[in-house]
Amino acid sequence: MLSTTRQEKVRINIQLPAAIKDKLFQASSRQGKKVSALVRESIEEKLNQLDRRDFEERMKVAYQDLAEENLNISEDFKFSDAENLPEAAP
Repeated sequence: MLSTTRQEKVRINIQLPAAIKDKLFQASSRQGKKVSALVRESIEEKLNQLDRRDFEERMKVAYQDLAEENLNISEDFKFSDAENLPEAAP
């Protein structure tokens, strides 16, 4: 989670449907947190999820590229393993 200590805080305005606003205030009350803290935590959590999803996608692409490269290398050397083995006796 992003640390909010000693970070400059800025104010933003957002528009929400009334039903979401009501749920937000209810959740804030149940959690015993200020609405702004709950919103901040929710945004941080969502941003972390998006970062993780992006990271996982990049890792997936890199893994697939590496797998393809490994297949190409193994294809290049498929006959070299047996090159220096003694011939089998008839």
